[in-house]
Amino acid sequence: MDWADKKICRKRVFISGRVQGVGFRWYLRDRAESLGLAGWVRNLPDRRVEAVFQGEEELVEDMVQWCFKGSPASRVSGVSMSDELPSESERGFDIR
Repeated sequence: MDWADKKICRKRVFISGRVQGVGFRWYLRDRAESLGLAGWVRNLPDRRVEAVFQGEEELVEDMVQWCFKGSPASRVSGVSMSDELPSESERGFDIR
């Protein structure tokens, strides 16, 4: 990622609703990879999904908006997020 030429941001997102067991993490990863974002996604014990997105600000915002809709079988009831400092070591997008 060329940090000098782009405005890079990082967001941590928590998605609630029917988002586990419906392929949500795989759809999310595919979308994030198609946008060229770095980060990760995981299920939480309280049935929410947590994700971190890092990349060009406009693309991260696009990904956050996708989270409000979700995958075809999911039913998103809420999304909360916070800004974080970008990490130069973040590479690729993983399902944890």
